[in-house]
Amino acid sequence: MIMVQRLQQRRWVLADEPEAIEQFLHPKLSHLRDPFDMHGMDAAVDRIIKALMSNEKIMIYGDYDVDGITATTLLYMVLNKLGAQVDFYLPNRLVDGYGLSEEGIGEAGQKGVSLIVTVDTGITAIDEIRFAAERGIDVVITDHHEPGDGIPNAVAIVNPKQQDCDYGGELSGVGVAFKLAQALYRRLQQDEAELTEHLDLVALGTSADIVPLVGENRVLTRYGMKQISRTTKPGLKSLAFVSGLMGKAIGTGQIVFILAPRINALGRLGDAREAIRLLSTRDERLASQIARKLDQENKRRKEIDEQTLKQALAQLDEVVDLDEDRAIVLAAEGWHQGVIGIVASRLVERYHLPTVMI
Repeated sequence: MIMVQRLQQRRWVLADEPEAIEQFLHPKLSHLRDPFDMHGMDAAVDRIIKALMSNEKIMIYGDYDVDGITATTLLYMVLNKLGAQVDFYLPNRLVDGYGLSEEGIGEAGQKGVSLIVTVDTGITAIDEIRFAAERGIDVVITDHHEPGDGIPNAVAIVNPKQQDCDYGGELSGVGVAFKLAQALYRRLQQDEAELTEHLDLVALGTSADIVPLVGENRVLTRYGMKQISRTTKPGLKSLAFVSGLMGKAIGTGQIVFILAPRINALGRLGDAREAIRLLSTRDERLASQIARKLDQENKRRKEIDEQTLKQALAQLDEVVDLDEDRAIVLAAEGWHQGVIGIVASRLVERYHLPTVMI
């Protein structure tokens, strides 16, 4: 009993809330909240259904980390199933930078897209949303990050952390995308049970994003882990194979330290779109080819990582006084933008000093 109480405290479950304790210990899909409880959901669903009925071109605009990749894949597959004309866009870290960009919106315009649905990004993209509106493109934002000082003038915003939304919880970007998919299926009177096949993506993105596994996250991750073990997605099967996990139990540890780095590798080194193709394809041969590519890219990322760390340590010995300096600042030409963040984190862990690498 003491162990349970300690676990409850660490996971933010209060001992004087019997219902919360029951849901924590025995999470069920029936514990998921009504997606329309989330502020902005009605408007988002209305606009997407209008696009479906009018056969408009829709673009899912995501982020290049695992949360963004899985969220993009989920909505891309769901809208395809609903008969939408849908495409996706992920920014290139080295060209576009983070989040919505004028380049990405411009590409949407060239393709005749009239509706962009963001996942895991967009809540601070005030100028970019205005840029899209000037080109006749509506934007529905789904995100889970903290809003900035202002709010974009989007057609709809679905974000549990926005002002006037009391939904609460710590959903990941793919978690918010799943709630949108739930709402669409409910409004269109589709069988919501079909969405359980995508809980593998929700578990993958939620675990990789290191959000607290409480509330809906706990439910989605628990059932998502079960779905990973019996996934019908050739891409996930191939990824597990090249990662040495085929036939083995996969938990959050295996996702965070084995699967996620391989998916992240493409985004760190440049173009993450192949990861979407991996997770969404029904072609086993193509899935195997892409999975091997991801595995090779992850090995290349590790090599670049190790080389950069050696160079950083050598430079640190020359320019940093660890007894006097209150921060570590290092710079060198040629350091890869996609890995210096990882190396900086390692230096923080080793020296317990704020670290900047340029």
